[in-house]
Amino acid sequence: MSLRALQIFLPTAVLSFGLAALLYGTLSNGQRYAVKFSDVDGRALSTADGHVIVLVLTTREDLTRARAVGDHVPDYCLGNANYRMITVLNLRKRYTRLGRAIAMTLVRHRVDEEAKRLQTRYDAMKIAHPARQDIYVVADFGGMIAAQLGAEPGATPFHVFVFGEHGELLRQWDDVPSAQELAAAVK
Repeated sequence: MSLRALQIFLPTAVLSFGLAALLYGTLSNGQRYAVKFSDVDGRALSTADGHVIVLVLTTREDLTRARAVGDHVPDYCLGNANYRMITVLNLRKRYTRLGRAIAMTLVRHRVDEEAKRLQTRYDAMKIAHPARQDIYVVADFGGMIAAQLGAEPGATPFHVFVFGEHGELLRQWDDVPSAQELAAAVK
């Protein structure tokens, strides 16, 4: 290989490897990430939008663990505009346009059911507004958001992230954190 070819190939290979690591590697605590997406209600969201965010990356098979994370969110975060919990539902298989519409309807129905469950917690805490407006669920068709969050293609990820107000990754887990761990991370 000529010196000129090596000068061109080496930086390209390093850049490509770095991009692959960024897209498919794990995220690093302390680094800032501004992942943007829309939830099933059409609300624009970002990991760096001025809120402390508990983000759960899950699949339909792990919704019980995602619910457990929600149950571990400290009471002071509920109904508090400074905090959000976002669930990214990785719908890995390919969907037709009709299939996506049906999947979105089913996801919204499930969100409505979870809102009823959360509303009992809101009522006990005397939070005046409807719990449904504080539930953020993102349908990730094809795993594009999951990839931005470090999930390997084709994997069945369950991951919990806590992002600070400016998108800095504060903590992350591959399983349901305890209520104490989650409270310490969002503080």
